[in-house]
Amino acid sequence: MKIKILEEAEKDIAIGMSFYESQKDGLGKYFLDSIVSDIESLHIYAGIHIVVADYFRLLSKRFPFSIYYKINDDVIYIYAILDCRQNPNRLEKRL
Repeated sequence: MKIKILEEAEKDIAIGMSFYESQKDGLGKYFLDSIVSDIESLHIYAGIHIVVADYFRLLSKRFPFSIYYKINDDVIYIYAILDCRQNPNRLEKRL
């Protein structure tokens, strides 16, 4: 399967990287590497995750972020990568 990260999800990654880089030098790069690793795991595990608001939700292994995706034909579309510590109403609004 092919993985397509949509523009909004790319912005989410950039926001997360910026936040963690401001916390500690190099942590933003580690965040990116971790999220990319989680996304790449979808080649094996796509479709087995819990469904939330009509999206599959993959929880990141190292950071409190959720990766929301859908599968259409042979393509996995990443719609959002959101911080789980946000107000749940804000998460629902985004999805």
